[in-house]
Amino acid sequence: MSKILIGPAGSGGSTEEGFKYIKGHKLDAVEIEFTYSIWMKKEDAIKIHKLNEQLKLGFSIHAPYFINLASKEKAKVGASKARILKSCEIGHYLGVKYIVFHAGFYQDMDKEDVYQKIKKEILDMNKSLKEKGWDDIVLAPETTGKATQFGDLDELIRLKKETGCHLCVDFSHLKARYNGIIDYDSIMKKLKPLGHIHAHFSGIEFTEKGERKHLLTEEKDIKELFSYLKKYDIDVTIINESPDPIGDAIKMKKLL
Repeated sequence: MSKILIGPAGSGGSTEEGFKYIKGHKLDAVEIEFTYSIWMKKEDAIKIHKLNEQLKLGFSIHAPYFINLASKEKAKVGASKARILKSCEIGHYLGVKYIVFHAGFYQDMDKEDVYQKIKKEILDMNKSLKEKGWDDIVLAPETTGKATQFGDLDELIRLKKETGCHLCVDFSHLKARYNGIIDYDSIMKKLKPLGHIHAHFSGIEFTEKGERKHLLTEEKDIKELFSYLKKYDIDVTIINESPDPIGDAIKMKKLL
């Protein structure tokens, strides 16, 4: 039987009280948001890790948005990797498994060239994680919500096979990327052989160019996702990224 774990993106400030509040509502996980800056210090990460020995929440981190591993500018690639590796460092002290990030943009480049660039940088970061002794950390590039961004599901599954990284499946992004059409049967068949899946979910607003913004999560969409996860017996951690992530994660848990 599929194991479905649920939690919010952020803990309402990510204070110790915030994590206790999440656990008090019987949620299972938290994604700590470094999307605009890596604001947590090593000492605080160690303290929260200690608290989490009692709470037993599944921790992940969303690395900063300012990442493009396929940039034509060497300095931008270097800065992107530095942001991911700094997230990994804090994640190591926090007891995090997955570091989620948007890997890059196609710009006007050939898709296969972009894939090879990103693959090279992920292999290099994997090497750094090993050297630093942070090999409890797993890089998890995310499926993206616009066709201009690297990160369709097939690319990321291939990357996982060829680099040993993981992936974050954002179901809402996939819906926006393909203009509102989400073929859950096809997606679940691809995910089934991969073991435990780290995922994001919420409502989404999109245009023909793809994702515009996250919306509150509707009950019918939650039930539809759950029905396919159960049908294919998928083990998953779902992080809710709506404008009310804690409220919507609690709603998802109740519906489950």
